[in-house]
Amino acid sequence: MITLEINGARHELDADPAMPLLWALRDLAGLTGTKYGCGKGLCGACTIHLDGAPARACVTPLAAAVGRRITTIEGLSPDGSHPVQRAWTELDVVQCGYCQSGQIMAAAALLADTPIPTDAQIDAAMDGNLCRCGTYQRIRAAVKRASELLEAPR
Repeated sequence: MITLEINGARHELDADPAMPLLWALRDLAGLTGTKYGCGKGLCGACTIHLDGAPARACVTPLAAAVGRRITTIEGLSPDGSHPVQRAWTELDVVQCGYCQSGQIMAAAALLADTPIPTDAQIDAAMDGNLCRCGTYQRIRAAVKRASELLEAPR
């Protein structure tokens, strides 16, 4: 048994320590918001947070996640109220939506470290998160809008 902290809850999973975290999240923990894209850590669809930093779940073995805080899109905010999620909705970023959980997780990690990012910082943080629909301009605009929402009183 492997014990993981996922979205603030303890999960006991009967799995091989070499199993990719992505499959443990989706198949064993039932958290299907994290998507399978390329299986090689190149597309970003599987981006989650490990101790607040973005990580590719498809290439992270379970053993590497033990003792760390794992946050998936479901744990970012249960009701979609996180500023990044609100900005994504407000600016209608999503087209097909498949990559968007990874995009949102990458953006949330950026804004946690850099609350008011430049275009270059946004581009660097989002590099490697691919969107086959090409919504990159809306993604950048949504990151900027989320930055504004972070600054606004709640």
